[in-house]
Amino acid sequence: MRPGLPLRDKGSLSRVVKRMVLRDADEAAEWAAGMMAAALGDAVTARGRASLALSGGRSPWAMLGMLFARDLPWAAVDLLQVDERVAPDGDEQRNLTHIAKLRHGTPAERARMHAVPVAEGADAAARAYCETVRALGDPIDIVQLGLGDDGHTASLAPGDPVLAVRDAPVAATASPFNGTRRVTLTYPALNAARLVVWLVTGASKREMADRLTAGDDGIPAGRVAAARQVLVLDAAAAG
Repeated sequence: MRPGLPLRDKGSLSRVVKRMVLRDADEAAEWAAGMMAAALGDAVTARGRASLALSGGRSPWAMLGMLFARDLPWAAVDLLQVDERVAPDGDEQRNLTHIAKLRHGTPAERARMHAVPVAEGADAAARAYCETVRALGDPIDIVQLGLGDDGHTASLAPGDPVLAVRDAPVAATASPFNGTRRVTLTYPALNAARLVVWLVTGASKREMADRLTAGDDGIPAGRVAAARQVLVLDAAAAG
C-alpha cells in the first residue's frame, strides 16, 4: 500500500480529529482495516478483551472484509452493532445480514457477535441492547463510523429526538429513517469510545467531511466528541 498524506490534527484540545488521506477508496479501506487491527490487538494485550462496534451501509464492506481476514485474537473480541434497521432476520436491509456474510469463513467468526434484537421492535430492542452495551463494563474500544450526505452518522438522523438522548448508550429513532425505524448507539456511547474510526469516501462526502473535521454541530456527525478520532478519506472526499 502506498503511504497516504501525513496525519493532521484539527479541532480543540478535547476533540481532535486526525485526517488520513489515501489515493482511492480501496487504499482507504486497507489503511482503516490495518489501523483497526492494530488497535484491537493493543486492546486485547492491555485488557484481555476488546470491543468493536460496526456500522452498516455499503461503504465499509471492503474494509470489513480485509479486517475479518486478518489473524487476530478474535476469540477475545466482542462485536457490536453501531445501528440496525427494524427488519426481519436475514433481510437485505439488516446490517447484521451483511456483517454475517463478510465474517463467514474468516478468522473473525471466532469473535462474539452481539446482535441488536430488532425482532422485539425498536423500543424493546433499544432497551435490551442498552443492557448488552452496559454489561461489557468498559467503554467500547473501537467504533467504526460512516458519514451520510446529510451529515448523519450511525442512525443519528437529522431532526430526530434520538439526537437528544443523554441517559442511555442505545436508543431508537422516533420516526422511520429512510423507510425503517432504527436502533442506534447514542452520543454517550460514541463519545466514551477509546477510538472512533471514520471511513469516508467519494466526492459527494467532501462538504460533510470538512464540516465533521471542524466539529460543526449543525450536523449530527459533528457532535461526536470522542477524544480520539481518525477520519480516513480517499482523495475524492478530501478534495
